Amino acid sequence: MTACYRTRPDGLDLFVRLTPKSSVEAIDGLQETADGATHLAVRVRPVPEKGAANAALEKLLAKRLGLPKRAVSVVAGSTSRLKTVRLTGDAAELAEAVDAAIRLAEQGKGR
Repeated sequence: MTACYRTRPDGLDLFVRLTPKSSVEAIDGLQETADGATHLAVRVRPVPEKGAANAALEKLLAKRLGLPKRAVSVVAGSTSRLKTVRLTGDAAELAEAVDAAIRLAEQGKGR
């Protein structure tokens, strides 16, 4: 599988497959879609109404990656399960944090 993010001069674009209305909030690891694209699978509790699920996604990623909330924002796919989330900061450090979160998820510790 390939990476679920693309580096930018000011950070990363993280590709996420969001599952709203879950019983738990968690990062589940990597998933590959039918077209071969790789996404980070994330579950949140809120329903996808009035941006609640997107806000929960931003909050969860900020907390798990150790970022301020203002450094995480959904920039594409706001009404879709497949989203692009922009992480602002040092690209190398962000990539390391995302990779660490994926490793934890694969060990079953993504909650």
